[in-house]
Amino acid sequence: MAAFEYVVLDAKGKQNKGVMEADSARQLRQQLRDQGLMPLDVSPAKESDTSNGRGLNFSFSRGLSALDRVLFTRQLSTLVGSSLPIEEALGAVAQQTEKQHVSALILGVRAKVLEGHSLANSLQEYPGSFSNLYCSSVAAGEQSGFLDRVLENLADYLERQFESTRSVEMALFYPVALLVLAFVIVGALMVYIVPDMISVIEGTGQALPWFTVLLISMTNGLRDYWWLLLGVIAGITAVVRWLLSQPNIRLRWDRQKFKLPLFGRITRSANAARYANTLAILTGAGVPVVESMNIASEVVSNTWLRRKLQEATQTVSEGISLKVALEQVGQFPPMLLHMVGSGEQSGELDSMLSRVANYQQAEVERIVSTVVKLFEPMMLLIMGGVVLFIVMAILLPILSMNQLV
Repeated sequence: MAAFEYVVLDAKGKQNKGVMEADSARQLRQQLRDQGLMPLDVSPAKESDTSNGRGLNFSFSRGLSALDRVLFTRQLSTLVGSSLPIEEALGAVAQQTEKQHVSALILGVRAKVLEGHSLANSLQEYPGSFSNLYCSSVAAGEQSGFLDRVLENLADYLERQFESTRSVEMALFYPVALLVLAFVIVGALMVYIVPDMISVIEGTGQALPWFTVLLISMTNGLRDYWWLLLGVIAGITAVVRWLLSQPNIRLRWDRQKFKLPLFGRITRSANAARYANTLAILTGAGVPVVESMNIASEVVSNTWLRRKLQEATQTVSEGISLKVALEQVGQFPPMLLHMVGSGEQSGELDSMLSRVANYQQAEVERIVSTVVKLFEPMMLLIMGGVVLFIVMAILLPILSMNQLV
C-alpha cells in the first residue's frame, strides 16, 4: 500500500482534505466514491525537497518540524519497545498526529516498509525530515536488534537539541521585541512629530543648536532618501551573503570565528557539543568509529572545523586513537579530549561523549543567556539616548523662544 493525499467534495459541497492508504490512486478514488465523496485530486504523499541536489519536486510540500520529529521519535520508540511491529507502530503514530502533512509523511514511510524496505531506507526517502545521522542510527539499531534503545537515545538527543534552541529563542524574544519597538517609536517621531516641530522652530529665525541642525539634516535625509538607505542595506546584505557563499572566503571566515573574543568561545563549545552528541548516538548504536566520525563531521556547521575533522577521521582510519586525532584539530575544549581518552580506555566512549556534550551545551546556553541579559539594558540605554537626543533637539529651541518673549 501507498499513502495518498486527497481533496474531495462532500454531499454539502464542502471541500475536505485528508490522507489515506491504498494500493493505487484509482482504488482510493473508488473508495472515496463509495463513501459518497467526489474526489477532486489524489496524489502520492511525498516530500518536496528541491534543494537536495537532485532537482526533485514532489507534491508533498512540508517536512517535519523539530517538535514533530521529537514527538515522532519518542512515540515510535515507545511503541517499538512494546514489541509492536514497525508497520503497526508507524500506523499508530500516523493516527496519533493531528497534522495532515505529518500523517501523510509517516504513512509514506509505512508504505515503503510494507513494500519490504528497511525502516532506515524508508526514512531516507525524506531527507528534509530525517538527517543522515538519524537514518544511520536507525540502520545501526535495526542491524544490532536494539532499535527501541536507539530510537530512545535519538529522542533524548532531539529533545535536548530542541529545548536548547527553544531556550535561546525565548531568551532573545524580549530584546528583539524591544529593538523593534525602539525602531517603531523613533521612526514615528522622525516621520510624524519632528517635521512639524522643526517647521515651527525654523519659522522663528533664531540660531539653532548643533544637535537641532543635525536632527533636521537626519529628518530631511530620511524623508528624501529612505529608498536609498533601504537599497544600501539590501545591497550590503546581498554582497555579504554572496561572499560567504564562496568556499574560500567562507572557509577563512569560519576559521576567524574561533579567534573572536566571545563569539569564538560560543562557536567552539556549540560545535563541540554537536559533534560529541552525534558521536555518542552513533557509537552507542554500534556504528564503527570511523563511519561515526564521517557522519558527525557533516553535522558540524563550521566549514573549517569540518575540514579538520575529516582529516582527523582519516587519521583514525590509519590507526591513531580518537583523542590524538581530535587534539590535532586544535579547536576542541580540553575537557572533551580528556573525556574521550578516558572513554577509549574504559570502553565507555559513548557514555563519556554524552556527558561532555551535555556539559558543552550547558556552557553555550550559559554564555548566550549572559549575553542576552547584558543586551537588554544596553538596548534600553540606546533607546533612551536616542529619544533624549530628539527631545533635547526640539525642547531647547522652544525654551529659547520663551526666553525671547
